Parts: sequence; C-alpha cells; structure tokens
Amino acid sequence: MKYEIKGTPLPVAICNLDAGETMITERGSMSWMTPNMKMETTSNGGVGKALGRMFAGEALFQNKYTSEGGPGLIAFASSFPGQILPIQINPGASMIVQKSAFLASQVGVVLSVHFQKKLGAGFFGGEGFIMQKLSGTGLAFIEIDGSVVDYTLQAGQSMLVDTGYLAMMDETVTLDIQAVKGIKNMVFGGEGIFNTRVTGPGRIWIQTMPISGIATALIPFLPKSS
Repeated sequence: MKYEIKGTPLPVAICNLDAGETMITERGSMSWMTPNMKMETTSNGGVGKALGRMFAGEALFQNKYTSEGGPGLIAFASSFPGQILPIQINPGASMIVQKSAFLASQVGVVLSVHFQKKLGAGFFGGEGFIMQKLSGTGLAFIEIDGSVVDYTLQAGQSMLVDTGYLAMMDETVTLDIQAVKGIKNMVFGGEGIFNTRVTGPGRIWIQTMPISGIATALIPFLPKSS
C-alpha cells in the first residue's frame, strides 16, 4: 500500500491499494473510493471485541474495503480540524490512543479497549480512563485534534498533561492522575482539580486543540433555552 496525506486543517489519508489488499475503518470514515473497492461490514473478532470497541468510543462494527480485480484507491478524511498521523504497529509494540482517534488501518491491526489499571485514573481521569489499544501488525492512521507535540520520556521521567490533551502514548508509558496543589489553585485557577501524569519510558503525543476543549469554549455562546 502507498498513501499520501493531503489538506489542512481538515486532512485526508488517500490510500492506493494493490489487488487483494484490505483496509479497515470505522463507520462513516470512508470519503471516496474507486468502484472496485468491495465493502464488508464485520464485527471483526466477535461480539466481545465489538463491545470493547464500543466502550472505547468506536462503533460496534467495522468496515473492510478490499481492492478487487486490480489496484484501487480509497480515502479517509478527518472529522475535526487537526492532523492525521501514520503509525506503524508491530508485535510487542502496541500503541495506546485517545477514544475515537482510530481512523483506518491495514487489516493486520487489531483495535481493542484499554482500561487504565490504577483506580485514581478511573475515578478522576476523565476521558483518559478508557482509551484504545492498537496491536498486531500494519500501518494505522490516527486523528489528532489540532497540532501535535511529541516527547520521549526516559524511565521514571514524567509529564503533567491537562485532561484531553494526551492523544497517544507507547504501551510502556504509565498513566495516573495528580491533584492540583493548593486549595486556591483548585478553586480559582481555572485549570481543574486534577491533571494527568504520564511516566516513561516511552513516547507521548500531546494535541494542542482537544475537541472537548472546543466544546467547553463554545458553551457561553450557545443559545439558552427560555
């Protein structure tokens, strides 16, 4: 498979497939394709994996697109202003991504739910508690809200991230929550009560414009019911 990513700030991944090659995507992600792309809707692993994807913010079913009779083309467009990152998934090197980040992948990539192990992250971590795990083998396309900044953390090195800004991390990175210090900072600081603490070793990707932040910023401007 060959691909190119075009467009800004609403990018699209355009994939050129050889005959017999297959791509997997979530419902509604396909934007355009050549007529020889055959579509098949599947649970892709049975009811258990389908329910797991639902908890991770995705649809119960996935769509498979296979190029039949020769080369084919299929395009997957982003649903929000930002970036599309191509990520190579390899055995023993899974990737953890935010809910709804998965756009499309080669057929060898497995999408499943990933729960944070620590109770603190579960009760107070917000959308960071339930994430998506990408494992298997193949190329995956990930949606990032806004721009992306990445860091490589050494063993024991940490970064504090506001809720919603953590887009993706290596499976080796651990996640927990940390309370903002000081009652005054909690009440009047405007940054919330908890931050997400990620600790290496591993690489993290931070997004600059999470969709949850945009939604919060728009609330004061929405019409109020009478």
